[in-house]
Amino acid sequence: MSTPVLKVTDLSTEFDTPDGVVHAVNGVSFEVRDGEFLGVVGESGSGKSVTMMSLLRLIPIPPGRIVSGTAEFDDQDLLAMDNNDLRTVRGGKIGFIFQDPMTSLNPVLTIGHQIMEPLKLHLRCDSKTARQTAANLLTMVGLPDAKQRLKSYPHELSGGMRQRVMIAIALACSPQLLIADEPTTALDVTVQAQIIEIVRNLRDQLGTAMIWITHDLGVIAGLADRVLVMYGGAIVEEARVADMYQRPEHPYTQGLLRSIPRLDQKGSTLESIKGTPPNLYAAPTGCTFAPRCPHAFERCIDEVPVLVGVGDDHRVACWWDTKAEAPRDV
Repeated sequence: MSTPVLKVTDLSTEFDTPDGVVHAVNGVSFEVRDGEFLGVVGESGSGKSVTMMSLLRLIPIPPGRIVSGTAEFDDQDLLAMDNNDLRTVRGGKIGFIFQDPMTSLNPVLTIGHQIMEPLKLHLRCDSKTARQTAANLLTMVGLPDAKQRLKSYPHELSGGMRQRVMIAIALACSPQLLIADEPTTALDVTVQAQIIEIVRNLRDQLGTAMIWITHDLGVIAGLADRVLVMYGGAIVEEARVADMYQRPEHPYTQGLLRSIPRLDQKGSTLESIKGTPPNLYAAPTGCTFAPRCPHAFERCIDEVPVLVGVGDDHRVACWWDTKAEAPRDV
């Protein structure tokens, strides 16, 4: 088993609102291994983005606060570092591709300036070297006429081109870890496929460890080595990608997979997960999926489940599942 690049233990994040405290992330623990592509899936509000932004302390404080946890990276705890040390990690050792490039890119600065900035800050490049490296990065992510594009402003580029710029910025300093927060959500299907192909090629070329946040299980199937499934601010299942698709253990994971259209089942009705998402204003006292779960029983309501091994590199947080003797196919 390869060495962990990042090891997160018992991470919890809350937000103060006029209506009460939102328990956005509740005791999340996971690790990312060297050169691994980790997929993080779950519906909106499951805590995917907040978890990853908490690691780099990118959540607004206040109203947000990191209640507990550690995040070991490069022999340091990201959650305990002072701000100056953390700035050397952000954009340098850890790259972050945000969800909406139009709101992430500075509208009054050229894209060349924005790609060159981390090169000058973290790698101490002079202007000439930084400009040439920026052009090379744009070429690497598939942006044509790279040297001329360095002079462009974000509003002069299409959505797909802006997302390529965001990838170039994130990769500028050859980070040890790259986090992508639903980078294809706002793009049409054709451009999504192009971005995914770029990421797949970059992963093969650079060997960078990656975390890909998405709600699209189809994307994860073709990219990830391992998958975390999140619901209600917690990880409910963790497995190698092939194992999760063949033998999903948690009822929520099973429901997600049954809701995906399949080419080999034409004319079949897609299933939906009944019920509504959990109320994050209430601190979890049991399984957050219990109100929607067809297998829930008394223990699910009264006691928070923990991740338990159910196979090789496969864990699930489900009281009903841990009663079974062997994995079940859906």
